Amino acid sequence: MYVDAKTLQPVRPRRGNARVPSTVVALGVVSLLTDVSSEAVVAVLPIYLTMVVGLSPVAYGVVDGLYQGVSAATRIPAGWLADRLDRPKWVAVVGYGLSAAAKALLLPAAGLAAITVVVTADRIGKGLRTAPRDSLITTASDAATLGRNFGVHRAMDTVGAMLGPLMAFALLALVPDGYDLVFLAAFASALLGLAVLGLAVPDARTRPERASRPARAAVPRPTLAALGGPWFVRVCVAAGALALVTVSDGFLYLSLQERDDFAGVWFPLLFVGTSVTYLSLAVPLGRLADRVGRMRVFVLGHLALLAAYLCVVGPVSGTVTTVLALLLLGSYYAATDGVLAAVAGAVVPAAHRATGIATVQTVVVVGRLLSSLLFGLVWTLGGNVVAVTVYAVGLAVMLPLAWWVLHRGEAAGTDGRPGAPAVRGAEA
Repeated sequence: MYVDAKTLQPVRPRRGNARVPSTVVALGVVSLLTDVSSEAVVAVLPIYLTMVVGLSPVAYGVVDGLYQGVSAATRIPAGWLADRLDRPKWVAVVGYGLSAAAKALLLPAAGLAAITVVVTADRIGKGLRTAPRDSLITTASDAATLGRNFGVHRAMDTVGAMLGPLMAFALLALVPDGYDLVFLAAFASALLGLAVLGLAVPDARTRPERASRPARAAVPRPTLAALGGPWFVRVCVAAGALALVTVSDGFLYLSLQERDDFAGVWFPLLFVGTSVTYLSLAVPLGRLADRVGRMRVFVLGHLALLAAYLCVVGPVSGTVTTVLALLLLGSYYAATDGVLAAVAGAVVPAAHRATGIATVQTVVVVGRLLSSLLFGLVWTLGGNVVAVTVYAVGLAVMLPLAWWVLHRGEAAGTDGRPGAPAVRGAEA
């Protein structure tokens, strides 16, 4: 089965209503448990660092930028290693293991420097695991249902993203300022997820088991042409440009907290509201992307993000606009996160699948790193309302440019002709 160069949709798809593969479900359980761990920490980190540790918006922007972007250093090497060794599961195991260890190290960490080191280690682990995991999902999936399967995985992941903040909220409600208790529970959940990965996820391979060592070593280098050519470059450019005007969840939630001045104990519930929406829409929007075009859904999903910005800085405040902002933010993630991974997984040849996914994700992560650093600076200079307004204007300008870049690529196809034939070698 091959992928059409214009739409990134499979040609004459088989088994459009195929069952979700067991590997996807198992990886979903792993991600669920890991996200309970990660999001419990993320849900308390902004309020902890700004109100307990006392960081300024610029200092928090540095930490948040590291959290958003430090994984960029390891994503492409991890993807390349997974492809080179043809062992994506075990590269992912290393990444999940490092993140679990980082949660344990949060317990003795006391101070900005120590917390920064631990956060960096956790994000390096994320960079190591993400592309190999998404490669396993792609390998286990039929091309006709790739967007749906990523939606299923992201939905299960989002259950964890919802349960993590709820766990943090419950623990802080029982033990005020009990951040160590949150970190301990996060470590236990991460360790359980690592065990499920090692025991329940098969070691899926993209090359035959019986291939000789020299044959495996002969995998071609992952050049841009091998990864998908001009169309792949356009996807990276559009995704990276939009990432530059994407405000992190932590900053948006801090803006809502500053606007409405609600108690810090309620802060983790903002993450829950976003996760509930993401959970509800991940599979439907994944199916929609399979039908109408994945990059179209990805770009249009940013309209929901723009609307969320307007809710934050609009003239109306209070519970209604806060809930609406969370609904819009969850819709944005449902339309973009798994969908972008499905785009890369579908168009890149199997031999370079993890590398291609990692490359796109790295572009996005670097963009968000720069975005967080700049947002913290603008907030310090002009306040949070000015900062969010600047980013809303930037996103409004960037959206039509991203659409134009992708539309030009679709119109040309891979050989310069409208309706170019399917790309052989981009098997799903």
